[in-house]
Amino acid sequence: MQFKRTTLIASLFAAAGFAQAQSQPVIGLITKTETNPFFVKMKEGATEAAKAKGAKLLSGAGKADGDNAGQVTAMENMIAAGAKTILITPSDSKAIIPAIKKAQEKGVMVIALDSPTDPADATDALFATDNYKAGVLIGQYAKAAMAGKPVKIATLDLFPGHPVGAQRHNGFLQGYGLPSHDAKNNELAKPAEVVCMADSFGDRAKGQTAMENCLQKNPDINLVYTINEPAAAGAFNALKKAGKEKGVMIVSVDGGCDGVKDVAAGKIAATSQQYPLKMASMGVEAGVEHAKSGKKVSGYTDTGVTLIANKPIAGVDSKDTKVGLDLCWGKK
Repeated sequence: MQFKRTTLIASLFAAAGFAQAQSQPVIGLITKTETNPFFVKMKEGATEAAKAKGAKLLSGAGKADGDNAGQVTAMENMIAAGAKTILITPSDSKAIIPAIKKAQEKGVMVIALDSPTDPADATDALFATDNYKAGVLIGQYAKAAMAGKPVKIATLDLFPGHPVGAQRHNGFLQGYGLPSHDAKNNELAKPAEVVCMADSFGDRAKGQTAMENCLQKNPDINLVYTINEPAAAGAFNALKKAGKEKGVMIVSVDGGCDGVKDVAAGKIAATSQQYPLKMASMGVEAGVEHAKSGKKVSGYTDTGVTLIANKPIAGVDSKDTKVGLDLCWGKK
């Protein structure tokens, strides 16, 4: 009799545990890569938020920027594992849309983080930096810092057609006061002052190669825009190798801790700081709420951007690197 009672109690505990597991929200996070520091930090933020909210986080990534197939596979696996919300930084803003539609048809809420799809309303919501504004800020700083000096510009971009790459590139040109496109145009503007454009895929090694190639074409480049700080680090390495690091200004976007340190060291003149921890935590919170109430978030939420510069310039609103290190990527 005692054995039966013990068995019954054990069964009840097992059933309760199963019910709890069934009610635990399952949220997926799919980033462009697993190695880019920005996405590493985003995953950390999502993991912390999921733990705090009692959710289960599944994570996946493409092998590199542009790996749509890897992201599609990750999404399919997460849906099969019970994810009802998927957070994604799209590698290919158009090619990912059929997979997103399939997920939505199965009742899955899909939120884009950092990078919009094309069109942006293909996801239920977007939590991201205003990437055009991020570009404008570093363009304004660069123009003020150059103080009317003629410029020959190299742009180390992401890759053709991606909204984030286009918005930052075109915003930078707009901020500098050069002919450019608006935030809705995913083509890269190329005024006469831009003497070299190259794709870096946001990668340090590819950024260095791109900068080396640009210097071969035009050794008189004196201003470099980069899509992010890993590409900026690669550009600086190429300039240093060529003995030109002191005569060329680099501006960038990200505001990661290492990037802010590069600003402090004078390798990067200014960077627009964004906040992936905030994007991730907001996404997880929305996923938990969706699991509890069925409510879906919608539209675009601006997660903020701050210009970080080592040398303040009159008329340009910026914060110093001490503030940048205190805030880098949403660190508290």
